[in-house]
Amino acid sequence: MTQKVLHIINGDSLVSRLHDIEIHDDQLVWREMLCEGKTIFDLASDDFKNTRVSYLTQFGATEETYTTSFLQPLLETNYEAYASIVLWFEYDVFCHINMIAAISYLKAKKLDIPIYLVSSGWIPHETNLKGLGELTNKQLQHQYDEKILLTKYDIMLANELWRMYCSSNHVAFKEFITHKSSFPYLSNCISAHLKRFPDVTNGLNILETNILNIIKKENIKSIHHLTGYVLQYQGYYGFGDLQIKNIIHKLASFFNIQKEQIILNRQGHLALDHIKSFYDQVTDDTTFGGCKKYEFCYHPTQQILTKHE
Repeated sequence: MTQKVLHIINGDSLVSRLHDIEIHDDQLVWREMLCEGKTIFDLASDDFKNTRVSYLTQFGATEETYTTSFLQPLLETNYEAYASIVLWFEYDVFCHINMIAAISYLKAKKLDIPIYLVSSGWIPHETNLKGLGELTNKQLQHQYDEKILLTKYDIMLANELWRMYCSSNHVAFKEFITHKSSFPYLSNCISAHLKRFPDVTNGLNILETNILNIIKKENIKSIHHLTGYVLQYQGYYGFGDLQIKNIIHKLASFFNIQKEQIILNRQGHLALDHIKSFYDQVTDDTTFGGCKKYEFCYHPTQQILTKHE
């Protein structure tokens, strides 16, 4: 019987790292960012491909590059040839949305093989959350040795969450925060995802508000400087510098760039202090999966979403 193992890893940077810890099994690199833009539930459908290519063209993707880099490896792999599959995804929203999509796709294959998860986040003797790429070889090996065997319930849960993410209404995510599962950071990521919607008081989401707070509290000298701060203190989001820069650009009307310093303007202070709502000013067609960001509001005291009125 075959003992082949397939590793589905969250980025190209891990390819050589697995070799460094003597893991030489087959690898499938997940080259997508499903936390942004419209998504379709069935990853094997033409509708999914066309939808994602349409969104990702702004980042330089073409149908050819998207198919070659992501879809062909995903769709043409013979999963039945493996004795087990190991998923390598991190603690953050970026990784978790990719992860539930990957699990949903594997579930549709009706595979009768174990699926494991190697994650990262809080690491013994470390003070900050760590991504897989930030771990030492010894720490990475330890995470692999402690990999989590996903249960049938875990797989069903991930599939249901992916289906919900692709829907037009994310209100029901709230009820899954307290669900028990083998995913150590799932509750944190669901909570963080809900906070991506605009706050009912100022019209900005938690990350946008935190960026204004950083500008207020720190001596920020440039957009590059600000980007570095946000990357370091973004918590459970896991966004890259391009995503952070796009958010900062959207907030340009809330701060002024002076000589070697970025400072909040009057709008920035009003938003940060939740004195005025800027919902109408910042609203756009941003979509999370199947859900329009500005069709909903987040209520921080109740930690729920409601339809925007």
